Amino acid sequence: MKRISDFIAEELAAAFEAAGYDRNYAKVTLSNRPDLCEYQCNGAMAGAKAYHKAPIMIAQDVVAKLEGSGCFCDVQAVNPGFINLKLDERFVADYLDEMETDEDLGLNKTDKPKMIVIDYGGPNVAKPLHVGHLRSAIIGESVKRIARKMGHNVLGDIHLGDWGYQMGLIITELKERKPELPYFDESFKGEYPAEAPFTISELEEIYPTASGKAKEDEEYRERALHATYLLQNGHKGYTAIWNHIMHVSVNDLKKNYANLNVDFDLWKGESDAQAYIPDMIERLKKEGFAHVDDGALVIDVQEESDTKEIPPCMIQKSDGASLYGTTDLATLVQRVEDYHPDKVIYVVDKRQELHFVQVFRAAKKTGIVPSETELKFLGFGTMNGKDGKPFKTREGGVMRLENLIAEIQEEMYKKITDNRTVEEEEAKNTAKTVGMAAIKYGDLSNQASKDYVFDVDRFTSFEGNTGPYILYTIVRIKSILNKYQEEGKAVTGLKVNQQSGESEKALMLALVKYNEMMENAYEELAPHKICAYIYDLANAFNHFYHETKILAEENEAKKQGYIALLILTKKVLESCIDVLGFEAPERM
Repeated sequence: MKRISDFIAEELAAAFEAAGYDRNYAKVTLSNRPDLCEYQCNGAMAGAKAYHKAPIMIAQDVVAKLEGSGCFCDVQAVNPGFINLKLDERFVADYLDEMETDEDLGLNKTDKPKMIVIDYGGPNVAKPLHVGHLRSAIIGESVKRIARKMGHNVLGDIHLGDWGYQMGLIITELKERKPELPYFDESFKGEYPAEAPFTISELEEIYPTASGKAKEDEEYRERALHATYLLQNGHKGYTAIWNHIMHVSVNDLKKNYANLNVDFDLWKGESDAQAYIPDMIERLKKEGFAHVDDGALVIDVQEESDTKEIPPCMIQKSDGASLYGTTDLATLVQRVEDYHPDKVIYVVDKRQELHFVQVFRAAKKTGIVPSETELKFLGFGTMNGKDGKPFKTREGGVMRLENLIAEIQEEMYKKITDNRTVEEEEAKNTAKTVGMAAIKYGDLSNQASKDYVFDVDRFTSFEGNTGPYILYTIVRIKSILNKYQEEGKAVTGLKVNQQSGESEKALMLALVKYNEMMENAYEELAPHKICAYIYDLANAFNHFYHETKILAEENEAKKQGYIALLILTKKVLESCIDVLGFEAPERM
């Protein structure tokens, strides 16, 4: 289905051509003066020089050719040469009716689906998720859903930190605590236990303890480094412990991400890339891409056009150890081999931008990824407290993600039960649903690259630009539709009114922007544009609701038109919150 702007542009292009001017001047934009018009065209201004003619004269010529247009109810040429446009209500109503009957609400999906891998999440195993993991999960999940909504094939990969020094630390500490375990008996020949020798709670305590010891005790640190080396070189007992760590930790991660309504297609990690590293390094050396610099193996990525120095991408330290860059390049080798992606998107803290510039350039320069494969870095800012510093607990520590979710849900539960009587179970379920909207909308309504303040009081408010406000609007529409159906009336086959009042038309004009907005959100990887759109749409609906006696309307045909408009508004809002990663309850 065409965007509404495409219909308008085609109409304008035909008018420019009919008036003797180049149709390329028929560019149409939303009006920056909605009090004067809904759309505008400045093409007459742009064409004045080419045709040696006053802009207003060109505009008048074009306007004359638009007489009788089915698109517009009002077209004016305004000094010095603007063309002001107001859409015809019948044209808009017909467009909305077509949207409502379309399975995708008129969304102009791609006819050339891309294979896209999105790398987001990135937690380290054996560590609890904390608020620092929130943005990657929420933004990445939304970008994944937006891309799928536009018709692309998308794989979300969590890319676990599961192969580094922290594993050696855990193994070392476990050996100190339970040296009798068979994993540490070099003469053991039997089957290792199926059950892990620790719970998730114990595992989460073991790592920070070990990390603290290693910082103070050089001998302990050396043992941990040696354990890491043995693990990464196939030590049977340590490999068995690693498998336990992975099983216990990943199960816990899946539970916590499920609570965030975040779902990964791939649970790959740094460990999966290790098998690709030796051959990759050998090829890079053999083909002259990698060279030794100060003992380390590096790939030069500086380009002539650079205005500042871009350091080489280091892929092997002087002691032969791999680095993050090595793993990231090997992961790309794997992704190209397994999935042949057209695009790989990394949703990562923006402070890692230089690292990914190096990795992307090295990947392209060496042919690890084909030249046509797009590598995209989506860097996000920090989530801060009201003091402007990274968000902490009241005690000043890093807040666990599950505690933040619980705090938000508790706040929503209080607000739901304070002013109304509701069954406890329903209140808890509603608080969970609305709390999720508060968290996700609070984050996603900000441009990803910007730092923002996580304000619990504001994000949980039912007023203003918040998730609960959006959900309250959807619930209000559901309530009206339910009451309409309780009167024994059907909600199928209804048509939007072709003659509308001011607030009704404003709502109609907000709805027709859905298609174009979703396209832009995908092209720019910008969930905040969807938030901005549904906030405007919710405001337009609520203004219409307060101005209009919907169910009390005596003219049945007019009432049916209202109901048709509400049905579409609900569908569009629900489609948008779905790609943002939350849903609406039945009641609030």
